[in-house]
Amino acid sequence: MRWHDSGQASLSGDLLRLVQDADAAFVQLAGVWGAGAERHPSTLPADVLRRTGYLRSFPHQATFAVGFDPAAIGEFAKDPDQDPGPFLGPATEILTPAACYHLYPAHEGEALTEPLYLTTVNTCYRREKAYVPLRRQWSFTMREIVCLGNAEETAQFARRTTDGVTRLFELAGLDVEWEHATDPFFEPEQNPAFLLQKLSPVKREATYGDLAIASVNLHHEHFGEAFGITRAGQDAHSACVAFGLERWLSAILGTHGEDPRSWPDLPALAAEVIAKWPLS
Repeated sequence: MRWHDSGQASLSGDLLRLVQDADAAFVQLAGVWGAGAERHPSTLPADVLRRTGYLRSFPHQATFAVGFDPAAIGEFAKDPDQDPGPFLGPATEILTPAACYHLYPAHEGEALTEPLYLTTVNTCYRREKAYVPLRRQWSFTMREIVCLGNAEETAQFARRTTDGVTRLFELAGLDVEWEHATDPFFEPEQNPAFLLQKLSPVKREATYGDLAIASVNLHHEHFGEAFGITRAGQDAHSACVAFGLERWLSAILGTHGEDPRSWPDLPALAAEVIAKWPLS
């Protein structure tokens, strides 16, 4: 692993293989639901994130992708050592903060006749006050499994997938606890969404010590309403299960050490979980 001062990590060799194995295991779990795989760009239009409320609730974590104003490039090029800020064009794109944010606009306006299961992976970006290798990074890899359906279908998806992931933890020898959590809102006490999460918990995190390595989130109709996705004539509910791959790497190393021969075979363990599906 190479750590960058910007708060990002480069992986190669056995560490990269372990991350790839973890992702392969999660893809296998997604396959239980017949989840369709999608791959999306590394940026999202700022207008899309405004519609989700992200820029109201998490502006402190956003990273904008901007280029030079074409009319100003020549002036900047005369002295490329100067501050580029005054020469930048409009900020219309944001680096992906969560992989699933691409899925809802991709299915905008759809009328679902059955639950829709999807999975995607992306490099995500979140600004933080401090960065720690493999624990809290500016850029990191997120795999998500998403269900769009009615309230009962999304709740069942969340419950059964939680059971499957818990079993995978156990087989991998990871000492993990599920805890209710809230999202890191900007000025949380002034945000109604934070207060709602406190009163009606919709987020659970799987914590390895003080490190969240997975989360299960119930969004209710939030994204269905924002993007006109319906199920049986009503705004669709959604739920997602998210995995931070670098954090899984941290948990495996913390439990099994740095010798690759001691690491669990995560795809094989996922197959063992699936063989006993449904779990409850």
